[in-house]
Amino acid sequence: MPLSMSRKVFITCAVTGAGGTQDRSRHVPRSPREIADSAIAAAKAGAAVVHCHVRDPETGVPSRKLDYYREVTARIRDSDCDMVLNLTAGMGGDLTLGPTHAPLPPDSAGTDMAGAAERVRHIVECRPEICTLDCGTMNFAEADYLMVNTPGMLREMGRLMTEAGVKPEIEAFETGQLWFAKQLVEEGILESPALVQLCMGIPWGAPDDLNTFLAMVNNVPRNWVFSAFSLGRNQMPYVAAAVLAGGNVRVGLEDNLMLERGVLATNEQLVEKAVRIVESLGAEIIGPEDVRKNLGLTKRAMVPG
Repeated sequence: MPLSMSRKVFITCAVTGAGGTQDRSRHVPRSPREIADSAIAAAKAGAAVVHCHVRDPETGVPSRKLDYYREVTARIRDSDCDMVLNLTAGMGGDLTLGPTHAPLPPDSAGTDMAGAAERVRHIVECRPEICTLDCGTMNFAEADYLMVNTPGMLREMGRLMTEAGVKPEIEAFETGQLWFAKQLVEEGILESPALVQLCMGIPWGAPDDLNTFLAMVNNVPRNWVFSAFSLGRNQMPYVAAAVLAGGNVRVGLEDNLMLERGVLATNEQLVEKAVRIVESLGAEIIGPEDVRKNLGLTKRAMVPG
């Protein structure tokens, strides 16, 4: 594959995520105010896009409560800092089975399954410019946990997102999910050119070795826009890898808590480090207005309520 480096690059900051990281770093934001403040700091450091989950302010446990999303959205939009808002739509597809000798009924403590309309309710009401669409079902590292996204569910969620005027960011954890994403575009459920996030190194999806990464890149249609990331210590090497492969980059506390060995990071610091890497490669960091222009995004107000 010939080198096809990106010359104009946007950075996405994944601000807090839905993992159990809230007690592993004091910098992981919990409340809507903390999440919005961290997103704003990341944007001021150079992130054009902020990707937000929400958490229970007291416990830090991931949530999909509409009021939290509305507050995060309002605080970001009322700030003096411009950024493209990307809200997750990945919650509501969590299935934890019972033990291997009796997998059914599911373990209610770890299961949160919701219908398509409920899973995108905050998207329709908050109307971010971008929202995520996890484009398949996948085993994660946990023994009996599944992220469940059936073809029927994805078709309905994609339709609701498109009708709301929100651009889905296809989260692809392996090549089969890119195959299905192309099918969604062919059926007219998603618009072309599509936006893709290549999610590397997440057990048990695509490993983050470079051969697998290039296989993922080669399965993204040439007219689509993609970003890529990996986890933990490989987050910053993947900043360089994504740019060299012709893509954009994602960093943030959702994927990595450390600035360097033994030093806990803030989102702002991770973005600053990514900016240095991108610029050292000779590429230019672009801002939110250029991202909106390139992706055909429209900034809209929340639905009153």
